[in-house]
Amino acid sequence: MKPIKFLILLLLMFSCKEESKQVQLSLENTKISGPVFGTSFSVIYNSEKDYSKQFDSLFAVVNQSLSTYIPDSDISKLNRNEPVNIDKHFESVFSASKKIYKTTEGAFDPTIGDVVNAWSFGADKNKFLTDSTTIDSLMRFVGFDKVKMIDHKIKKHPQTYLEFNAIAKGYGVDVIADFLEDKNISNYLVEIGGEIRANGINIEKESPWRVGLDEPRFDGEQSVLKAITLSNVGMATSGTYRKFKTDEQGNRYAHIIDTKTGYPSKTNILSVSVIAEDCMTADAYATAFQAMGIEKVTEFLKSHPELKVFMVFENENQEFETINLNHFPKE
Repeated sequence: MKPIKFLILLLLMFSCKEESKQVQLSLENTKISGPVFGTSFSVIYNSEKDYSKQFDSLFAVVNQSLSTYIPDSDISKLNRNEPVNIDKHFESVFSASKKIYKTTEGAFDPTIGDVVNAWSFGADKNKFLTDSTTIDSLMRFVGFDKVKMIDHKIKKHPQTYLEFNAIAKGYGVDVIADFLEDKNISNYLVEIGGEIRANGINIEKESPWRVGLDEPRFDGEQSVLKAITLSNVGMATSGTYRKFKTDEQGNRYAHIIDTKTGYPSKTNILSVSVIAEDCMTADAYATAFQAMGIEKVTEFLKSHPELKVFMVFENENQEFETINLNHFPKE
């Protein structure tokens, strides 16, 4: 009987070692990063498998559907009024945009793209600070309520220009996050150009995911204003302090265009961070809130408790102030 007991003991020791090895491996994250959508991406997830090729393929498909910077993309063809059968990515972004367009009463409007280009903030870099006649002419074709999706086709006025740049990065984040969840990976952090979706925890540190919010700076440098904890949500930030134009008189024009007037928004808001169920929703609302202003956003959020918002703004003394709405995490 002794040899049998010894054998069982050896098997138990080997089994424990194997289990320990598996636990150790499971505590290691995989990190993948690179360029995408004119910016950069970073994905951290709890798995040994390298999904970099799959990520690249997903990015390529989303780009081919939604990028106005690609001449033969679906949205570029639509803007040239060429026949296109839109894919699931276009349909998802279109439907979400319709919902947010309605809830914000047009503050978020994907048909403002041609006006954005006229101010040289979009894909067309050959235009800048045009006259009021041009703006008024372009504004005649602005209004997402005039654009319809019927049987995988888009119906719009030939002069209406569509652009989903204010929501596409967030959607790209969700595409990668959903892919990871389909692979039964529940601990991850996906980031594209500052837009984020986090789930579970950081296994390596055995703690929740920590992300930093940028401090608004006009000198082009980057510093962290504060760090917060994120889990099972998406977060996006829209800021006016980096992307702006200056005319010959030294006037600064923010890249957030007022969808009602066609002119850059006049606001003291420097940045808006929004936490929502997914990153696509957060991305779109962050843009809309920039244009709406503090008072309208504060009132709007009373009936939208699912959205958490953090704003940095400039007061009358040109000093930075912050405001937390709907219990945005303080740290």
